Amino acid sequence: MKLNYRLLIISAAIVTALTAVSQSAKSKATETPDPDESFDYAAYARNQAIYNAVMRDLTTYYVDTIDTDKATRNAIDAMLYDLDPYTEYIPESEQDDLEALNSGEYGGIGSYIMQRKEGGVYVSAPYEGSPAERAGLRAGDRFIAIDGDTVATWTTERVSARLKGEAHSTVKVTMQRPYVADSIYSVAIMREKIKMTAVPYYGVQHGTIGYIALTTFNGNAYEEVRQALIELKKNPAVKQIVLDLAGNGGGLMESAVQIVGLFVPKGTEVLTTRGRLKQSERTYRTPIEPVDDKIPLAVLIDGGSASASEIVAGALQDIDRAVIIGSRSYGKGLVQTARPVPYNGILKLTTAKYYIPSGRLIQAIDYSRRNDDGSVKRTPDSLTHTFRTLHGREVRDGGGITPDIAVQFDSARSRLLYNLLRENRIFDFATRYRAEHPSIAQPEEFEITDELYADFKRFVVADSLSYDRLTDRALTTLRDAASAEGYLTDSVKAQLDRLEASLKHDTGLDLDVQKQQIIPYLADEIVGRYYYERGRRIQALKVDKALQRAALLFATPGEYEKILRP
Repeated sequence: MKLNYRLLIISAAIVTALTAVSQSAKSKATETPDPDESFDYAAYARNQAIYNAVMRDLTTYYVDTIDTDKATRNAIDAMLYDLDPYTEYIPESEQDDLEALNSGEYGGIGSYIMQRKEGGVYVSAPYEGSPAERAGLRAGDRFIAIDGDTVATWTTERVSARLKGEAHSTVKVTMQRPYVADSIYSVAIMREKIKMTAVPYYGVQHGTIGYIALTTFNGNAYEEVRQALIELKKNPAVKQIVLDLAGNGGGLMESAVQIVGLFVPKGTEVLTTRGRLKQSERTYRTPIEPVDDKIPLAVLIDGGSASASEIVAGALQDIDRAVIIGSRSYGKGLVQTARPVPYNGILKLTTAKYYIPSGRLIQAIDYSRRNDDGSVKRTPDSLTHTFRTLHGREVRDGGGITPDIAVQFDSARSRLLYNLLRENRIFDFATRYRAEHPSIAQPEEFEITDELYADFKRFVVADSLSYDRLTDRALTTLRDAASAEGYLTDSVKAQLDRLEASLKHDTGLDLDVQKQQIIPYLADEIVGRYYYERGRRIQALKVDKALQRAALLFATPGEYEKILRP
């Protein structure tokens, strides 16, 4: 289980998981496509004239002043909404994230930030070695002012925009640090070009496995995976490789093709794109000599593995180069191309679907067929088709990548854990713990002791965490149903009251009962305060079921070969 919960509750200073946009597409966007005989040019001209007339009359005669920029943006967004979630208009002012994905870097201080519901923007995690980390910013610190401007009511987007800037420029921040005596401090931070790491950790696991965690396919991904693979192969103990793509939402298509090329002969087909126009048809092959095309390889995926992750996992599965382990991937087989529009805008639109070497399309949702309410459904298994891998194994289309070895993850969270995360109780306890403990053991040795967990319990109970339990909901539903059907007599009411008393809310007891579910999240947050993303990854691997299954695969004689060559 990957502890990605904090990515759901923070707004990152930079987005690193855009879907498979072709890196070279922007330069090709000015190419003139072949005429499309099916396109109704007369209807296009007619509708364009209608829109211009409506906008002209609104700006001329409407009773109040019309914000034409806002009205046009709303019209564009509404039009694109009916297509698919990946087709979008990006004005010049919002292109930083796209450029950062392509280049793998941006100008800033290097920190994730988040906004809390009670107000305020906080540091959620500085990057290790970043200007923010060197200046002393810690997770849990609250932004009070930036360059003298009070930011108490600002959003994460506004704070992020002020923190970014040209390398070698300076930004002064005033921060509040909880759980310390002198809580207010100010520091000037010199911005740098922040390299967005794609491989937060690689190392030897289970004695013989060279493990590589890849979290995004940005402009740095290929080189970082390549260097990790080369370093791991220098270790004589490493006999197998595990590439972890769990939770990796994708990125640049070219990076995916290059990374496949690390493990297969040069010139191997990875995918083919096909769209409505002839120009969208293209076959992508690996452009480089491999680092190792023989070493046993496993790829870890889950429901958060999408787009470029599915290209890598699917291609390696189709050519029988790797065993895929985990749960079924997301199912995004659409390609986006970035095209320039007037006034330096970009239209990122879906121009093709991609097909991996067996010929299958892994797109799980047909956005062209919507329900009456506008929703869409995944392709039912009954409508998928069978394809064959290089060695004749059956694989299917229409629903992501199905792993060769399925792993059942403990994805369900109790109401207590959900509220601990939503209310930032684990986050706040880790903030206090870091303030009181200058150091902890290395992440390989760190563990949540009974004493530490007891301290966490006292922290939560003292903070009066309020949450609704399933038993509370069930009792309320039962009372309402009994009343509606005429069964809520004095005798029944007395019995329900006794049952409610026996199930009385006890946070301390609930924390004991659900201790084993809570501990991984608590350990992840505490370790991250000292050892950043690398430490989090090492800590999570201690209970990673997919990695454990990969270790069993490699330790079982003949199983790896049997799967790939049935």
